[in-house]
Amino acid sequence: MDIFSFYMPTRIFFGQGAVKKLARAKLPAGKGLIITGGTSTTRLGYVGKVSDALAEGGHKTIVYNKVQPNPTIESVRECAALCRSEGCSFVVGLGGGSSIDTAKAVSIMATNDGDWWDYIHGGSGKGQRIKNDGLPLVAVTTTAGTGTEADPWTVISNGEEKIGGGGDKTFPAISIVDPDFMMTVPPHLTAYQGFDALFHACEGMLANISSPMSEMFSLRAIELIGQALPTAVQDGGDKDARASVALANTLAGFVETLSSCTSEHAIEHALSAFHPNLPHGAGLIMISQAYWKRFYASSGDRMVAMARALGFADASAPEHFVEALHTLQKRCDVASLKMSDYGVDGNDLGKYADNARDTMGGLFRVDPRELTRDDVIEILQESYK
Repeated sequence: MDIFSFYMPTRIFFGQGAVKKLARAKLPAGKGLIITGGTSTTRLGYVGKVSDALAEGGHKTIVYNKVQPNPTIESVRECAALCRSEGCSFVVGLGGGSSIDTAKAVSIMATNDGDWWDYIHGGSGKGQRIKNDGLPLVAVTTTAGTGTEADPWTVISNGEEKIGGGGDKTFPAISIVDPDFMMTVPPHLTAYQGFDALFHACEGMLANISSPMSEMFSLRAIELIGQALPTAVQDGGDKDARASVALANTLAGFVETLSSCTSEHAIEHALSAFHPNLPHGAGLIMISQAYWKRFYASSGDRMVAMARALGFADASAPEHFVEALHTLQKRCDVASLKMSDYGVDGNDLGKYADNARDTMGGLFRVDPRELTRDDVIEILQESYK
């Protein structure tokens, strides 16, 4: 058996009402900065519930609520300046991956010199090492898609570069996974987020750095999503389905910590870097069938195992995984998504292929077989409609 490591420093509180755990959480004395986006987290009462729980524990809070769905370096810089000027002693990322990823970057910028992009490896990033621990970070997720509450990674856009970064110093100290905070996510976003979590698990299963631990979490996450995501999409008020998808998402976050995403994520990041209105999960769905067909020969046994976990009980060939994937997409009403609806130009596919490798080339190195530039262009051509 291969040698592997397991490191997961985040304390996770899972379940209905878990946000109340913040009242007794071990956080440094002083003020907390709640980082969130738009108006929904305030309108739905989530900001109030988090601030009330922290107040019960003796902490004052202030709120930054300008995070965009695809978080930008400009927003990170503005929020970090606020964090420093207010003398905050910890940060809270409240929302989806955009808010929590912003909070991760802000926690580092509050205690280290320079700019977040100094610590990005890839594209125009300077590739420097993060020297100091960030401020303690609390992640309170209101979506089930990114798994960022259970991994150290953060994805930030800088112009036409959308790059993941992070390391041991960007794990949340505490994560709250409360399915009550996810009940109002609209059906189409529930689907997009659920497929993002699914692909985290699937890519981590195939990555050439996977381990027995990551594979265990991968298969269970895939199983839960296959069982519960269609119900969560069709009936957002089903508490059991919401909880199952939330758990799958957190398990898929473990997979990202222990293994890695593959080039599927790099390709989609290129698409949504140029087209920020394209939801990340939707972009993954669009390219998924053409992408996964490339690994029949290299990863047949694993794809059979994933097909079975996804509900194809008699799966015996890698093609059955793509069949099961397509069936799940139809059940979740996302099988007909079109790149052209989001402004993707079929004449620019080479540009996206180059951007994917330039900005997140590391993900290509963990693929189970090498994908060339021509392979990526062909995936995009087959996916385009």
